[in-house]
Amino acid sequence: MPLMPDLEKKQELGRHAWYLFHTVLSRYPDEPSSDQQEKLQQYINLFAEFYPCGECSYHFQELIKKNPIQYKSRQTAALWGCHIHNLVNTHLKKPTYDCSNILEDYDCGCGDYDEFNKGDKITIEKEDKQLG
Repeated sequence: MPLMPDLEKKQELGRHAWYLFHTVLSRYPDEPSSDQQEKLQQYINLFAEFYPCGECSYHFQELIKKNPIQYKSRQTAALWGCHIHNLVNTHLKKPTYDCSNILEDYDCGCGDYDEFNKGDKITIEKEDKQLG
């Protein structure tokens, strides 16, 4: 990815990206399946690789190599993500974040993940073609 010389745009992207990142981790299941664990690892690796700021992408990928992704539960994933964010903040000489309330601070109001994903299947009934 190319560098982002516009500092204001780079900071705005960072704020939005961190919000998405932490919200995804706070929505991760408490007891993820092995498939969900693999998908979270893939998601984070792709997020790092394709992040639009080249410098940030490189730095994030290096942080992941030194601090492997934690994916065994919602709490471990969220705390890992907070730790990574604090490493970035330290690198940027910004204040660090108190991770003790990370799950509450990034509650999107979407409802409980496990409640939604109980295995109920959605059925779609096919209708006749409509003209118009």
